[in-house]
This record gives sequence, C-alpha cells and structure tokens, in this order.
Amino acid sequence: MKQFFQQFCNDVITLDPSIRFVGVADEHGLLLSMSERKDLKPLLNLEETQQYAITAATRQYTRIRWQNLLGKIDYTCSHYDKLLRATIPLTDKNNHLSYVIMFTFDVETANFHEIIMNKIIPLINRNSKHFVQP
Repeated sequence: MKQFFQQFCNDVITLDPSIRFVGVADEHGLLLSMSERKDLKPLLNLEETQQYAITAATRQYTRIRWQNLLGKIDYTCSHYDKLLRATIPLTDKNNHLSYVIMFTFDVETANFHEIIMNKIIPLINRNSKHFVQP
C-alpha cells in the first residue's frame, strides 16, 4: 500500500506545474506518503508537515458531520500569503473518514478549482479501490 500512495503522490505532482506538494494521511493524520515539486524550497519542514497532517485530519472530522445536510465535500481550501492549501477528505460508504489528500499550489494559481475538479479528483476516482478501507 505504501508503494501505491507514493506513486499516487508522484502522479499528482505531475498533473500541473502549479502544484507544490501532495501528501496522503490516514484518518488519524498519520502522513503515509508525500511528494514535492522538483527544486521546490519547502515552507514547512517534515515535522511541521506531519503536524499539519494531524490537524488536517482533525478538521475533516468536524466538516464531515455536515455532509448529510450539505452534501459531499469536494475539497476545502485555505489561501495563505505564500501558498494555497487544499484538502480532500475521502470517506467510506458509512461517511467515516478514511484518508485525507493534502496539496498546495503556488499562491498566484488562479485556476486551482479547475485543477482540483478536472485533474486531481478524477485521478482519485480512478484509484478509488486503493482508498477504500475494509
């Protein structure tokens, strides 16, 4: 499974030149795999990235409870001065969090919604069998 997650991250990072980072965390926020754009100077070190994964998973738990009323979450996004950060929660058929896909874009990326909806989510859907928890 680790090999799949690493390949998935490597595939996402090549979808668009504006993608800086992609990571996969489990439902507890344990960072399972990540990939960064070639020659990127990261803004967070590995420990900070691991901490972010934990907080991202925790935030998704609070959001998922509203899906029954508001509909499925496609993604959430935060705009920082230095980058755009997005997360996609992946849930099982019972609406329990299985994984969190995290990624960042260059801050000037105007078409991040199209990249997420037309490139990243279709790649997730094509690989959905790997993201389903038994």
